[in-house]
Amino acid sequence: MNRKILKLENLLRFHTICRQLHSLCQRRMLAQWRHMFSSAYAVQTAQLYTRPWQTDAFLRAALSQRRLLVTKKEKRSQKSPLPSTKSKKEVEVWLGMTVEELARAMEKDIDCVYESLMNTAIDIDSLETHSRLDEVWIKEVIKKSGMKLKWSKLKQDKVRENKDAVKRPQADPALLIPRSPVVTIMGHVDHGKTTLLDKLRKTQVAAMEAGGITQHIGAFLVSLPSGEKITFLDTPGHAAFSAMRARGTQVTDIVILVVAADDGVMKQTVESIQHAKDAHVPIVLAINKCDKAEADPEKVKKELLAYDVVCEDYGGDVQAVHVSALTGENMMALAEATIALAEMLELKADPTGAVEGTVIESFTDKGRGPVTTAIIQRGTLRKGSILVAGKSWAKVRLMFDENGRAVNEAYPSMPVGIIGWRDLPSAGDEILEVESEPRAREVVDWRKYEQEQEKNKEDLKLIEEKRKEHQEAHRKDREKYGTVHWKERSYIKYREKRQQQPLKPKEKLERDSNVLPVIVKGDVDGSVEAILNVMDTYDASHECELDLVHFGVGDISENDVNLAETFHGVIYGFNVNAGNVIQQLAAKKGVKIKLHKIIYRLIEDLQEELSSRLPCIVEEHPIGEASILATFSITEGKKKVPVAGCRVQKGQIEKQKKFKLIRNGHVIWKGSLISLKHHKDDTAVVKTGMDCGLSLDEEKIEFKVGDAIICYEEKEVPAKTSWDPGF
Repeated sequence: MNRKILKLENLLRFHTICRQLHSLCQRRMLAQWRHMFSSAYAVQTAQLYTRPWQTDAFLRAALSQRRLLVTKKEKRSQKSPLPSTKSKKEVEVWLGMTVEELARAMEKDIDCVYESLMNTAIDIDSLETHSRLDEVWIKEVIKKSGMKLKWSKLKQDKVRENKDAVKRPQADPALLIPRSPVVTIMGHVDHGKTTLLDKLRKTQVAAMEAGGITQHIGAFLVSLPSGEKITFLDTPGHAAFSAMRARGTQVTDIVILVVAADDGVMKQTVESIQHAKDAHVPIVLAINKCDKAEADPEKVKKELLAYDVVCEDYGGDVQAVHVSALTGENMMALAEATIALAEMLELKADPTGAVEGTVIESFTDKGRGPVTTAIIQRGTLRKGSILVAGKSWAKVRLMFDENGRAVNEAYPSMPVGIIGWRDLPSAGDEILEVESEPRAREVVDWRKYEQEQEKNKEDLKLIEEKRKEHQEAHRKDREKYGTVHWKERSYIKYREKRQQQPLKPKEKLERDSNVLPVIVKGDVDGSVEAILNVMDTYDASHECELDLVHFGVGDISENDVNLAETFHGVIYGFNVNAGNVIQQLAAKKGVKIKLHKIIYRLIEDLQEELSSRLPCIVEEHPIGEASILATFSITEGKKKVPVAGCRVQKGQIEKQKKFKLIRNGHVIWKGSLISLKHHKDDTAVVKTGMDCGLSLDEEKIEFKVGDAIICYEEKEVPAKTSWDPGF
């Protein structure tokens, strides 16, 4: 109150001074005018000018009041912005930061970030703590949190130095020495590839394989009587192992294409030819089973002409050898043809320097840990060498040959088993030797970083696509609700929310029954890869969804059983074991474990399991058929009921079964009978050749002479999945 009174007094004083100044100026101008036009007023003007102190006093008072008011306004303006600057907090942000990093920079909980992004176009359900945010969402969070944004230059993506291991430059031709050829045996399943190799090795490999089907690549070094050595890769011929056959051609020098003389060119034969052509590898044709009476080698050669495999007999450059793997006929001729082709290729390698090779197969051994089968392509591998393959590294503890004997050195073209891996590398990975363990860790870290960067790019791309989808959905919602009254809009949203309510227990059970969660365990990496490749062809998700929960190499463990219990899934094991303790645990938890030795048996079992999840199909089985000979109606109370006079043509008609009325080949009614009479008596069954009268449970249906009445019963038949894996 006192401030207001003081302000009023100052204003009144200022107003008075202004009036005095105005009157003083008027008198001064009037005095000057009189001085110019009349001397009579000289005395008065002199008196006026003799009092300048009065004017100065008024001016000083006015200026002091003006200064007082101005300074007060300036003080007020300086005080007002202070509270706003205190509340703003600067937050350093950078492009591509995650939800967790943003929360840490803001010194807030992660929930604060989620709350700020609610009611926006971004899908909060898909956001994880490690999800990267776009620039627009970072700004939105900072704005809603009442903070000030500051872009940080230090946190921007730095270009890391490439620490990967690479192959050595090409060696000096003077240092190269001749090496043994690496030969891959390829062909259709059951054409005798393993038996043929068995004759060359003089061991019983074929007897060990289930159903005579090679389940993974076998690498063997065969010494011929002439002193020559050949490294053989026996690839699977089954349709499921396409990736293994392709991998076999990548490390080979020569392909021996085995075709059965009694069977001819088959699907996997054509695929093997294509793999060899893609890898630019020469072919030697081995026409097997020539000892059979129905063998026709010439037919095989003619069939191969369609695939640009021209034998020497037809003017081409492909050697064709007629062999019998069972009797051993012409085995040496096949080996000599292979050696002759290898000499023409002049195969050489550098046995010095860092080792280079390829992982042919990898698996986990219970006593020895991760084990790989590899082909050495350059250098000499010794104990203690530090190797890198994919995202795994090893210090070689032990090496062994195909017979399990320990070896101290492995030369180029030699297949060798390697023990000492920290993790299990994938089949097909390139092996490189590095100078030390820290260097190996550095290479592996770099490769994992590269993989993470690729994954981040894919995640950002998916997030951007999701954001665009939500923005489009938001725009459509605005268009949909923009012209609607708020009451109607509320009702529509309420109805949509009711439709999105959680499923009832019965509905949830029905939905879960249409999903088959699967866990796959295999003996080697390539076997698991083959099974997953077959599962990738699954195209019946509209019937039952196939969900791959987990896959790996090694025997079935307690973790696998626990995982299967959580997801209500089935465990499929291929060439692996499940101990008694594991089987008892699985039985206790109600988890199915299905073990197989042959891949197509496993796939058939998977098809049966998928079929069991499908609802049964209702099939109609006809019992009898009658034709309508006459129509009439009877009166029951006040209603007229149409009746058909029929004669049973096939089978018999039973009143308790279901019926359908067919006219001109079209079903016009399905249902039950109200009455069935033979002459005037009610009856339950009318047999072939007998006449009857019947009325339907629907009065509006009109009978016509010539219509057919079919009596049938419904039976539930188990459904079968439409998925065809291709074999």
